[in-house]
Amino acid sequence: MSSATATLEALPAVSVEWRPRFNPWLIALSVLLPTFMEVLDTSIASVALPYIAGNLGATRSEATWVLTSYLVSNAIVLPASAWFSSFFGRRRFLLACIFVFTFASFLCGAATSLKMIVLARVLQGAGGGALQPLSQAILLESFPPAQRGTAMAAYGVGVVCAPILGPTLGGWLTDNYSWRWAFFINIPVGMLAIFLISLFVEDPPYVRAAAHARIDAIGLGWLTLWLATLQICLDKGQEADWFGAVWMRWFAGISVVSLVCFIVRELRTPFPIVDLRVLKDRNFGVSCALFALFGAALYAMVTLQPLFLQTLLGYTAMSAGWTVSPRGVGSLVALFLVGLLLSRINPRALLAFGFLALGLSCFLLSRISLQVSMRNIVPMNLLNGFGTGFIFVPLAALAVSTLRNEQMGNATGLQNLVRNLGGSIGISFVSTMLERYAQAHQAFMSAGVSALSPAYQQRAGLLAHAFSAQFSGPDAAQRAQAATYDLLVQQTDYWAFVQLFAVIALLCVLCSLGVLLLRNLKSSRPVALE
Repeated sequence: MSSATATLEALPAVSVEWRPRFNPWLIALSVLLPTFMEVLDTSIASVALPYIAGNLGATRSEATWVLTSYLVSNAIVLPASAWFSSFFGRRRFLLACIFVFTFASFLCGAATSLKMIVLARVLQGAGGGALQPLSQAILLESFPPAQRGTAMAAYGVGVVCAPILGPTLGGWLTDNYSWRWAFFINIPVGMLAIFLISLFVEDPPYVRAAAHARIDAIGLGWLTLWLATLQICLDKGQEADWFGAVWMRWFAGISVVSLVCFIVRELRTPFPIVDLRVLKDRNFGVSCALFALFGAALYAMVTLQPLFLQTLLGYTAMSAGWTVSPRGVGSLVALFLVGLLLSRINPRALLAFGFLALGLSCFLLSRISLQVSMRNIVPMNLLNGFGTGFIFVPLAALAVSTLRNEQMGNATGLQNLVRNLGGSIGISFVSTMLERYAQAHQAFMSAGVSALSPAYQQRAGLLAHAFSAQFSGPDAAQRAQAATYDLLVQQTDYWAFVQLFAVIALLCVLCSLGVLLLRNLKSSRPVALE
């Protein structure tokens, strides 16, 4: 028995046919502001990381704790947001989270040391963890079932477009002003969000009815230990050579044990901090798996492509940001179209189309050469964003199509958690495999860089002759060898990138087949709790 159901049995019946007093679009504008702010801040901070390290006197490795500390505290609060909103009241809890996030953003921007900014990021992650699931739950409840596809399209603007636009905005702010403005920009947005939510957002009766549930302190403890150790492993794994490090083996073991204990605890207690029973619903369970894979593909692309443009094609951070920004345009167009089509076309067909479009864009990226121009990359990014927009809305709608309104808060928390964890796994996977693939290709291709190879001798001779115009004979020969090795490294890195693009394309094709496991979207009528 879930916590909400157990509590409601002792209370008078309340109707789920609740509708907000204000226009749903005013509510949507109010809750989308903090969502967009929170998601945007994650990708902006990653762009500003080298500048933060240099300004605060930290190494690049130490500066990654600016990202890790945020992700750990964010992941812990995220799945527990439904319980906190029930206990404190959703509107009150949402306002408190926005205030904490905004205040922590000021502390991040004003930080004078690495320790100060890491502590501020922990506070910021705690405040931002609940913003996505609470905003999604409020949107779903504010719109009638027939308009939930449109509501999810609006929500997708914040969740899908923000990580795509973040590197561009972050690069512009950092280059033209300071890395501190990547955090200060949240202050006016947060203040406006607090004002609008205070005016237009209210708690539905079934949220207030569950406010007497006891806190599952043991479950929260296992949840905290599992997510903290998992996130640290994902973030530091490649740097520590994964299981080659003793501490990584310990952390991985603690993470697995904590996950098992957390699942057992949540399934046995009458007042779980996260109600895992909702995963029994077929659509929601399959959607969570697809959301995890979607998050992995999305964040892998957000990580890979700017790196490819900067390291191999010589783009500046700003140029790379402008090159990938058409993904945001494609997503906006797709979100508008899918909001109109969801009530007319089978959402599973729209979802499969989205995964195939995303996969096609990744496949096309796996076929580009080092001589590709910017104008040839732009259509691929438009298609990439278009596919992403067609994935999010149908998947979010199918996930909750068979759930009751009082299950929405818990479900959206889980949904956002698995998407974020999928994103963390995707980033960790491409960061690791980029090096491993490059090493494998280098071992294979270096066999051709031999004094016995006629092709190598010819190229080395041409390079040595070119260098001999400015350097002595022995020096020119050494420079020719160094230039040949640099070319080898460039080629091995190139093949590693295109191989990963192909892997992501294959993942998208497999996800399009997984859509067949979902039931069709049903037009459900609100029912009263008894």
